Amino acid sequence: MNRAKTSFANILVIAFAGLLLVSSCQTHRSIIKKPIKDEGADYLFSKLKERELQFNTLSARFSADYKNGSQKYSFSGQIRVQKDTLIWLSLSVMGLEGMRLMISQDSIMYINRLNDTYLIGDWYDLNKFLNTNIDYNILQSFLIGNDISFYEDGKFRASIDKNEYKLTVSTRQKQKKYIRRKDEENNVFIQNIWLDPNTFKITRADVKEVRNTNIKLDATYSSFETIGTQLFPREMIYLITADNRILVDVTFSRINIDELLKFPFTIPSKFTRVRP
Repeated sequence: MNRAKTSFANILVIAFAGLLLVSSCQTHRSIIKKPIKDEGADYLFSKLKERELQFNTLSARFSADYKNGSQKYSFSGQIRVQKDTLIWLSLSVMGLEGMRLMISQDSIMYINRLNDTYLIGDWYDLNKFLNTNIDYNILQSFLIGNDISFYEDGKFRASIDKNEYKLTVSTRQKQKKYIRRKDEENNVFIQNIWLDPNTFKITRADVKEVRNTNIKLDATYSSFETIGTQLFPREMIYLITADNRILVDVTFSRINIDELLKFPFTIPSKFTRVRP
């Protein structure tokens, strides 16, 4: 009899917990539906912009795993960013720098210490190598987890996807006054953005070209850390889908904002220039 009572009590507890869970899920879903119903996509997009990382300079250390088909590499490094101007990267293996990159709105340069070579190129060269059509602004935004800067806002549609807000836009182009190259004039992107319903931080974003939807850049952001009064994702996963799939899994540490930074980049005289 006692066993029967105990079993019945356990069933009641489990059933009650289940009801609470279902009720909680339903309540949560109705709560996150409310802004979409009352305010629409414009409200969510404004909250996204409000919660974006605000900075003039950013620096961090990172470790990363890279996979491209059968090729797999692990490396560490440093990143420094002068907002909307310059991205500086130093990549190391076993504690020794193997490559240094300097990326600006117009140029892409790198020093390869592994074979004593260097390259001076531009965005056309990078996009040809990756078989993509991105620019500095897309790269910077995806590296820090912000929305793409200097692009038209577009007409977003709002929905709920797995308890997160999702914003979708089918045509997004660069603002005319920020177009720097003729090939950028015809760049039109389809974009999806997923937002955390509590923080309105981007948890995932992807872009693909209207002219070639098989080319896609996808980023996932997690493990947000408070830097001053702002949130920054310590974990990022990037997936580039084109002729092949490139996957980069990055973990950031020692993140600093608005410190005075230097961007050293000197090409040794004995290095040989390679052509794109």
